[in-house]
Parts: sequence; C-alpha cells; structure tokens
Amino acid sequence: MPEPVPEDMSVQPGVVTALRGLRAACTFLTRVPVGGFPYSDAEWRWAAGWFPAVGLLIGCACAAVHAALLPAGPWPAAAASVSAGLLLTGAFHEDGLADTADALGGAYTRERLLEILKDSRVGSFGAAALTMALLLRVACLAALGPAAPAAIVIVHACSRVPPLWLMRALPYVTRDAAARSRLVARPGDAQVLLATGTGALVLLAAVALDLLRGDQAIALALVGVGAAIVGGWRFVARAGGITGDFLGATQQVVEGLGLLALLWVAGP
Repeated sequence: MPEPVPEDMSVQPGVVTALRGLRAACTFLTRVPVGGFPYSDAEWRWAAGWFPAVGLLIGCACAAVHAALLPAGPWPAAAASVSAGLLLTGAFHEDGLADTADALGGAYTRERLLEILKDSRVGSFGAAALTMALLLRVACLAALGPAAPAAIVIVHACSRVPPLWLMRALPYVTRDAAARSRLVARPGDAQVLLATGTGALVLLAAVALDLLRGDQAIALALVGVGAAIVGGWRFVARAGGITGDFLGATQQVVEGLGLLALLWVAGP
C-alpha cells in the first residue's frame, strides 16, 4: 500500500488559498495568535489583499474600546482606543513611520537612507513624527466625540488600501527582507482589486448607513490617493522604490490625515 502523499499547501484550490491569505494577513499585521502555519508562498501573496479587511477587524476592536470608555470623556476614550490599536498591531505601522522619518530626514544619499532604515534605534525625526502622529489621531478622535467609533472602523480599513497601490506600482528595494515580507509586498492584480474593493465597500456602506456623509467619503478617498501619489514620488526619488517601512508610514499618514479630513469636512 503506497504511503499517503503529504498535503502540498501550494496546490490547494484557489479559493481556499485566498481565504487562508486572510489568516496570513492577521499573522502579518497583528499580534493576535491565529496560528495556521505553515503558509505557502501563494497564501502570503494573498495576505496583502486582505489588509483592509484586517484593518476593519482592528478598527472594530478599537471602536469598541472607545465606545466603552466614552462616558469617561472624549480624551480618555480616544487615548485608550489608539493604545488598543498599538497593542493589537505591536505598533507595526508606527515603527515604519518612525524609521521612514529618520531616513528621509537624516539621510543625504540613498545608501545612507537604507542604512538608517535598518537601524533599530529611533532618532529625533522619528520620535517627533511618531509623537505628532499619535497626538493628531487622539486629538481628532476626541474632537469627533460620539462619531469617533465609526470613524475608527472606516479609517483603519481604508488606510490599508494605498500601501497596496504602492506595492503594485513600485519596486521593493530592500534586498535582505524576510522571505514572507518579499512575498506579501508583491501582490498581483487580484489582490489589489480585493483590497481596493474592500475599501470602497466600507465607504459605500458607511454612507448608506449614515455613518459618513458623501463629502466625507470623497475627502477620505482623496487623502488616500494623494498620500499614495506624493509618498510614491518621494520614495522613488529618495530610495528608488518602496520598503516595508515606507508602506507602514503611508498607512499612518492616511490614518491621521483621514481622521483630520473627516473632522474638517464635518465642520463645527
């Protein structure tokens, strides 16, 4: 009797592979122990397409924290919800923002920029960028008050769409990145379509449920497009392409400016 052939994860049906990509995305973006190892190369590639969906889940958790603590005041609720996001993700994107600020602010050559990105220490540019980014998010959520929980969910999901556009459009320039990072950073058209469709669906659902006005949805979409264009231009000009840190910084910029745009369009 022949021995059973070990299951080859790479030849699973396409739908199963895509769905396991969601689990891989949770593993990649959060500290939540979802298990599922080992993941195939195809599953890691699908992970990127699920980034906005994972952002939606993170946003729901942070929104629940905010709603629970809102009776204590808008500032404590805002600070607690942002802290919940840091705990869930292990400050994954914030680390990218700090490294990017240090590299873009402290390097005059491409070689030096890449050296700074590899340095685990946080410099003055990174510390300043991280402090102001966190302060902006807390202040915007405090100002949004009862509308903040919905804004948290929407922005967490939509801010993870622009990095997919950059991944698809620009080369990945860090040669010694972990194997799974290189795979995640090389999504195909299907993954980009899934991510973009998820973000668009979140915006449309928010407008349909009166959680967001139409002009607010447009403003948030414009922030995402603008961040991708400006960020992509600077990343190519300074480094010749993208790195994982640049992608994390893009998410942080869209999240902070997205909240600010929602607040600004809403008016007093």
